[in-house]
Amino acid sequence: MSNTFGKLFCITTFGESHGPAIGCVIDGCPAGLLLADEDIQQELNKRKPGQSSFTTQRKESDIVQILSGVFNGKTTGAPITLVIQNTDQKSKDYDYLQHVFRPGHGDYTYHKKYGWRDHRGGGRASARETAARVGAGAVAKKFLKTKGIEIGAYLAKMGNIEIEPQFFSWEEVNKNPFFCPDPTKVPQMAKLIEITRREGDSIGAKVNIIANNVPAGLGEPLYDKLDADLAKALMSINAVKGVEIGDGFKVVEQRGSTHRDEITPTGFLGNKSGGILAGISTGQPILASIALKPASSIRIPAKSIDDEGNAVEVVTKGRHDVCVGIRAVPVASAMMACVLMDHWLIVYGQKDS
Repeated sequence: MSNTFGKLFCITTFGESHGPAIGCVIDGCPAGLLLADEDIQQELNKRKPGQSSFTTQRKESDIVQILSGVFNGKTTGAPITLVIQNTDQKSKDYDYLQHVFRPGHGDYTYHKKYGWRDHRGGGRASARETAARVGAGAVAKKFLKTKGIEIGAYLAKMGNIEIEPQFFSWEEVNKNPFFCPDPTKVPQMAKLIEITRREGDSIGAKVNIIANNVPAGLGEPLYDKLDADLAKALMSINAVKGVEIGDGFKVVEQRGSTHRDEITPTGFLGNKSGGILAGISTGQPILASIALKPASSIRIPAKSIDDEGNAVEVVTKGRHDVCVGIRAVPVASAMMACVLMDHWLIVYGQKDS
């Protein structure tokens, strides 16, 4: 199932949405890094469900436990194991899906590939798995911060509500349940969620991720480009259907004379490349964006089939996010952190000094 990613900073996640626990094993973290449960918990708290009326009402505390790889408050260089217990599963909500495929989900493809699937909340395909990624990302962020690298993310667009650059404020991002950098847009987003929920539908979103103070020289051409690895990591997040680096798809309408980031003795005059050229970091901020589809777990009936090929009608029950892009914000920043740490180690080695 390809449950592991990374070369030197390797993450293997485990667990299912309705299993007893989820978690990850992190291999490759250098010894000597100060690390405590609280460092990881503060990131998990950003992603955990049930924190507001605008996300799924599944109530998970997402309390993390470090089982290995840390001694007397510092990493030992051994694998770090993180475990998060599942405490609020309602598996009976999914009994009706045992033999039915939800359109827009992995039910059909998992069945075709494996011939057997965990139908409870999507099993391994559930976004519940991303909590483990956030845990791994917290470790990566703690390490990168010691090198001066800071990573942030925010909800840039929900439906037709878009953040205007002139009203952007990092201080606002963690002050509202939407990770929105413009407080004037928060009431509009709240209204959109409520209207969409009443209609039994869902809405898509765009998330922007930025890494500052990344040194020039990270990245491995040709096939392990920094932007290639970043695109793969971001695309692996549930519901992501598009990834952009820098200006992304806007380059289609640009000309080379305006797109190229000219260089002067004092630095670059622009950053349309998103901080990466020829797969290697330029020393500018790393800029990436992801597009998340509207969730398919909605109350509006849809045509589908069962595992015998018979026509059925499906209405998704249970507790689900109206906009999965909201809780994808900390997941996206976690994935960028893991990629950057992996490439840092490739260049600078395993010793934290």
